[in-house]
Amino acid sequence: MEATGTDEVEKIKSKFMSAWHNMKYSWVLKTKTYFSRNSPVFLLGKCYHFKTEGEYTALHSFQSSSAGGRCVLCLAESGELSTDGSNFDKINTEISGNVEEFRKDFISRIWLTYREEFPQIKGSALTTDCGWGCTLRTGQMLLAQGLMLHFLGRAWVWPEALAMDSCDSESWTSSTVRKLTASFEASLTAERDPGIAARPRRGPAGRAWDVSEMRDEVYHRKIISWFGDSPLAAFGLHQLIEYGKKSGKMAGDWYGPAVVAHILRKAVEEARDPELQGVTVYVAQDCTVYSSDVIDRQSSFLDSGKAGTKAVIILVPVRLGGERTNTDYLEFVKGILSLEYCVGIIGGKPKQSYYFAGFQDDSLIYMDPHYCQSFVDVSIKDFPLESFHCPSPKKMSFKKMDPSCTIGFYCRTVQDFEKASEEITKMLKSSSKEKYPLFTFVKGHSRDYDFASSPLHEESDLFSEEEKKRLKRFSAEEFVLL
Repeated sequence: MEATGTDEVEKIKSKFMSAWHNMKYSWVLKTKTYFSRNSPVFLLGKCYHFKTEGEYTALHSFQSSSAGGRCVLCLAESGELSTDGSNFDKINTEISGNVEEFRKDFISRIWLTYREEFPQIKGSALTTDCGWGCTLRTGQMLLAQGLMLHFLGRAWVWPEALAMDSCDSESWTSSTVRKLTASFEASLTAERDPGIAARPRRGPAGRAWDVSEMRDEVYHRKIISWFGDSPLAAFGLHQLIEYGKKSGKMAGDWYGPAVVAHILRKAVEEARDPELQGVTVYVAQDCTVYSSDVIDRQSSFLDSGKAGTKAVIILVPVRLGGERTNTDYLEFVKGILSLEYCVGIIGGKPKQSYYFAGFQDDSLIYMDPHYCQSFVDVSIKDFPLESFHCPSPKKMSFKKMDPSCTIGFYCRTVQDFEKASEEITKMLKSSSKEKYPLFTFVKGHSRDYDFASSPLHEESDLFSEEEKKRLKRFSAEEFVLL
């Protein structure tokens, strides 16, 4: 009876905290982000230009009002451009096209945020990650971008991305709530299958999608389903927490970027979906990427026993300074985000984790996980996609960035990795004003340098003793995340 009473208290406490966090993190989209018209904007290797005679551009801002928010696109030299196009004649068509392409690209990235009312996390009374799961969410976003490059390619954009703007008289959140409610009602009778949709898909113009577009939509939904908030999702919060337990982390604890990198590696190694057997993750040891270790992972046998080259996602935990970020690293970070095979950076500012995906001038463009949304059952057909795509980019000065972060790259083949290592090495040398670069690529295996190579699989313990020591050290060095 005493145990039951304790469980009830924990449940009440969890519900109270959920309500508080939902209120605390419900305002995050109601901000306006301004972009300079005179400087290029980079997003995961792609460059966009908004140059015109004016000074500033606000892209897909989200304004609050007493009647709810409304989406506006601000491009006019003075004032704002409304989505009804009333001021469109003031805007250069080419510039407007670039803005539209940037918005489609940004919105197409997978956005993973706090959720509430998902299935209870094993070993706890938690049904939400509000207030503690932001680094796990940014790690998920980085991994999701790697999988998008692998299955969809960098040129892919979500055909319905700009439909996110259709919210003139109501807030984006209230629109999402309606769709989530509809999906819940549909789930009562829907067949549980995250695969191909039951009915023909239609694009934004109302035309039927071709075979290629149908295939892309299948993978779009499949990738999101791998990050669903359920115990069965390969890269869902529940699974990541289970792997985190091996490094001493529990549900409700704070996670740092380096620890999350190792958790993501384990999650990919343990994934059993046949579609994921062609992808592996390598985590740099002590700011060093050992080329032979990476190539060994890429050349390892698939679970089917067939030989084949795996794509690799390389994660490099680094520190960009001591207690504060060293601005000397700014050009290197910008250089990294200018590469198309970059999958982003898990970072943030003190007490908050963000997913950095681009930059303009000396400001970083990021996606913010600190927004509490309702649980979505991704196991049903045609589950709503809107809440997995962010309608509003955010910017932050590089100076505010916490020095602890994890950088990610994707290489499809061994040749791609060798080319990337050469390119990044040149970038490291040219951007380093110090004697030692931020991290290095060296030939050979880690064992050649008296380091224990991380085993691919361990039945008794998912983390080796060497990894545990490394994770403990990183945990002590990293900032506390809320």
